[in-house]
Formats: sequence, structure tokens, C-alpha cells
Amino acid sequence: MKIKFLGAAREVTGSKILITTDSGRKILLDCGMFQGKGLETDEMNRALGFDPGMIDHIILTHAHIDHSGLIPYMYRNGFRGSVICTNATRDLCSIMLADSAYIQENDTRTFNKRRAKQGLPLATPLYNQEDAAEAMKLFIGIPGNMNFRIDDSIKVRFTNTGHMLGSGVANLQIRENGEFKRIAYTGDIGRPVNRILPSPVPFPQSDILITESTYGDRLHEDYSAADVELLEVIIDTIVNKGGKLIIPAFSVGRTQEIVYSLNNFFNRDKLPRTDIYVDSPLAVNATTVFRMHTEWFNKEFQNLLKSDYDPFGFNSLFYITRAEDSKKLNDHKGPCVIISASGMAEAGRIKHHLANNISDKRNTVLFVGYCSPVTLGARIARGDNEVSIHGTVYKVNAEIRKIESFSGHADYREMISFLGCQDTQKIDKTYLVHGEYETQINYSAELQKAGFKNIEIPSKGQEYTF
Repeated sequence: MKIKFLGAAREVTGSKILITTDSGRKILLDCGMFQGKGLETDEMNRALGFDPGMIDHIILTHAHIDHSGLIPYMYRNGFRGSVICTNATRDLCSIMLADSAYIQENDTRTFNKRRAKQGLPLATPLYNQEDAAEAMKLFIGIPGNMNFRIDDSIKVRFTNTGHMLGSGVANLQIRENGEFKRIAYTGDIGRPVNRILPSPVPFPQSDILITESTYGDRLHEDYSAADVELLEVIIDTIVNKGGKLIIPAFSVGRTQEIVYSLNNFFNRDKLPRTDIYVDSPLAVNATTVFRMHTEWFNKEFQNLLKSDYDPFGFNSLFYITRAEDSKKLNDHKGPCVIISASGMAEAGRIKHHLANNISDKRNTVLFVGYCSPVTLGARIARGDNEVSIHGTVYKVNAEIRKIESFSGHADYREMISFLGCQDTQKIDKTYLVHGEYETQINYSAELQKAGFKNIEIPSKGQEYTF
């Protein structure tokens, strides 16, 4: 058996791991987009490093685009195998991949207008909406924690990671030479306490452990501190400064958590009187999927549904889908809160809201999740005085705030606690993925203190034989 790391290797996006069995079966763990490097990103996404038509199965840990976003591109280039994931992941992918295609088509049209004026060759999107729709026909959704036999020599089981709706550790058993090799790929690990989702659960013992390391050198505050800070930012911006609060947030997961917190403020009569807009068609559709999959909610949230039939809605909250309604927000007079995607501010309507509001000192831009270092969100969050948005340079006069404890990624202590279900003496190799290299080095040291041995930090393209 060979394992080759083709994405999220010493970086945080583009999750993609290729397993080739001795019998020649090819299994891809996740199939994510690289994000945040401009034209370089496009080149990286097109260079898969393998023939899509030769892949038998994609095992998908969850629906985030940096884990699922290249599946339609795979289809476009000949992939006709199966995509195996949880039912909730399948339903989220049905809207997220279509949304990704729509954004690419629109961005490519805008990009090509400039290239045409410059006499440059026109670009093409990675895939279109038809590719996304056709790719969904390859998906096989299974219940969480169910042992699923792919064929006589391959089994998979998804155990909940608490990262997002439907997310799970991919626990693989691959039989070679009469023996099963146990591979556990965590995907992204959620926090032990979540407003909506249950805590991550222990997963079966592995021989080979592949695990994320995004926050491998950081510690989070608890959720209660995040709510206090969120309310403080809202009051300061809306009441004290009379400005707009712009919150870049991923449409799936983070937006629902923020809305749930706002709903609680509203129910307790703590929320200032102001209009709140969720400006993202994807967030609207994702919230519908959330309502469909209550089996993924924690007990507290399920109990809340008995008294509050819609924790994702209240009187002053407005969901926006139409582009013309989104544009009207540019002319909105007075304070308001705008939540829009993407969370890293790399695409979507949030870029327009930032362009229209980032130069006004009355306003606040609040980041509530991780931003890859090369993204627009990271440049704003780290304090750049000027940023380029859609080719125009804007002064950053708005106040910039961050609340990292809203993150859907566990910190390093939480990750090590989660991995504590494993007998470290029985693990042959541990591989760290989905993290910046310096962070991974620090995390590796912490794992060694916890008893983990034979830890590798693979580089892109590195292959291991077992």
C-alpha cells in the first residue's frame, strides 16, 4: 500500500490524500480546493497529480470546499467512481458545490472582461454548475457510525468529529495479504463544546493516523467568552459608533452559530434594536439543510427546539438571496449587522461589503474563524493599512476585531484530548496535515509529550509505502 499527500501538506487548504492498494485500487481521502493564492491557486487546483479517471472512490470527511471543492473538477476530467460520505455531508455538498460553480462562473466572467480589454487569453472556470450537478450523482450517503462495506477488501465508518454538520473521522479498513490495515483520517476536528453540534466522539484504533493541525500551537477561550465579546462588539459598533458591523463568515456552520447566538441575545432582550442581514444564498440553503438533519444536533439544541421552533430566525433577522437585494445594502443608511461569506473574504458577496465599508472608521469588521495567511481576510485581520479588493485599493479605517473562540477547529489541547482514545503504542505512523509548517512542528512536539511516536509532517507530493 502507498499513501501520497497531494494537498493540505504543510498548508491549510486543498485536502487530498491518495491511497493506492497493492491490488491497484485507488482511494482519495477528500478532494479539496486550494484557496487564497490568486492565479497560483488556479494552477494548483488544475494540477491534481493523478488521473481522475483512475480513482475508484473518494472518501469525504465533510463538506467544506477545501475538502470537497474539486469533486466536480474530477468529474469533468473523467472521474466516475463513488463519493462516500455521511448523509448530511452529501446534502450540504449538493448546495455547496453548486454554489462554488456559480461563483467560479461569475468570477471568470468578471476576470475575462479585464483580460479581453488587455488582449489576453480568456480564462475558464475549473467547472460549471452542470459539472457540479452531474458529480452529485456519484455520491453515496451513509448514516454516521455505520460500518459500510465498499467491497470485499475495503470498509469505512464515519465517527463524529463535531466540526460541522455531517463531519466524521474516516475510519478505513483495507485488507491486504489477508490482514486488515486500519487507517484513521480525522479530517477537521471540532471543539469539545459546541452550541449546535455534539462533542467529537472516540474513534476506533488505527495503525496509521492522519490528523489535522490547524490550531496546533494555539489555545481558545471558551464559548461563553465568545458570546460576551460578540455582544460587546455589536453594542460598541451599533450603539456607540453608529456604524455597520461586517462579519465574514462561512455560510455553513459558522453563520448558523453566529445566528444562534444572536437569536439567544434577542430572546433575552439583550440585542440592540438594529437590522441584521445574512447575505448569502448558500447560508440560506445551508440553514434549510441544518433543519433537515436534527440527528446531528446536540441534546441541548434538540431540547431548545421544543420551545423555540426556529433558533435560526427572529424578527430583526433578514436572509438575503437575490443579488439586487444584496446591492441595496450598499445604500443602507444607519447601523446594521451584515453577515456574509466567505469567512476568509476570498470570494462571494463579503468582498463587496468590505469594499463599501472598510474605509469608514465608524464601522467594524469582525473575524470569527480561521483565515489562511495568504487570504484577503488574513491581510485585513493582521492590520494591513491598505488592501486590494477587486483590483481597487482601499484604506482600512474600520476597526478590526477577532473572536477566535468561535472557530470550528479544536485547539492543540483539545485535539490531543480527542486523539487520547488511541493507544499510541499501536500506531505505526502519525501524519500531520492541514496546518502551517511551523505550527505543525510545534504540535508535533506536544504530541510527542502525549506519547505519540513516529510523527511525520509530509510535504506536498511525498509518498510513503507500507
